[in-house]
Amino acid sequence: MARTTAARWTENDVPSQKGRIAVVTGANSGLGLQTARVLAARGAHVVLAVRDLDKGRRAATEIADRVPGAQLSLQQLDLASLASVRTAAAELRAAHPRIDLLINNAGVMYTPRRKTQDGFDMQFGVNHLGHFALTGLLLDALLPVADSRVVTVSSFGHRIQASIHFDDLQFDRSYNRVAAYGQAKLANLMFTYELQRRLAPHGTTIAAAAHPGAAATELQQNLPRPLRKAADLALPLISQPAAMGALPTLRAATDPAVTGGQYYGPGGMGGTRGYPEAVASSKKSHDTAVQQRLWAVSEQLTDVRFPV
Repeated sequence: MARTTAARWTENDVPSQKGRIAVVTGANSGLGLQTARVLAARGAHVVLAVRDLDKGRRAATEIADRVPGAQLSLQQLDLASLASVRTAAAELRAAHPRIDLLINNAGVMYTPRRKTQDGFDMQFGVNHLGHFALTGLLLDALLPVADSRVVTVSSFGHRIQASIHFDDLQFDRSYNRVAAYGQAKLANLMFTYELQRRLAPHGTTIAAAAHPGAAATELQQNLPRPLRKAADLALPLISQPAAMGALPTLRAATDPAVTGGQYYGPGGMGGTRGYPEAVASSKKSHDTAVQQRLWAVSEQLTDVRFPV
């Protein structure tokens, strides 16, 4: 998708979200916290879906202090556990029979070799499989809602050492944390594009993706030592605050002009910073055959089937 040349889009451009239900994963810090704050300020009832409820409560307090009258609720969700994902989805459906926005924001980056409770590589399991399962389990609550959206946060890391390693999805033979992150973020995009194809005939829900550029968040803590040294020098020059990094997600979630299958990211400095625009993802991310194969494998691994 070619980059647009629209005027600077800020959080002030988010239209009213009054009466809408928004579920934001990883809303206790960083991009998720800023996304939740803006949606609450525009009138949405925001569900902060978080692994740590104490951190979630502190985030809710922070938002409420800045947004008097904010409608907020908490949902415990550990994306590293499919049992937790299923429990959270059941509780969310019971509390909110209709959902307008699902923001798949939570993630981990460059973690050392670790496994989820189900034996998946931590980066692939949390960033992709956990959100794949959550989306599939909640989709029945989104499909009847006009202009409902699923927005999944990817990264320009989907271009770096990134392939879907079907012969070793969990990096059991040889672990490379950069390649594992690239695979997970590429999977986020492929999931979005295949989901949009499946949603299109229904005409109510769309899927879009976003990336924050070089946003200053807690994700940087797991950078390998050589990269961390380089990042310490480069990030002050190219990074942007989390509030700016959240804008592509917010635009994908709320701009009436968004169409399904679009990818939003910062428009300046090689995609590292700036105001959100529709941007292009890698050629590899558009491989339909790989998207469909990844979808089938993801269904098998999570035992979640989508109603589309």
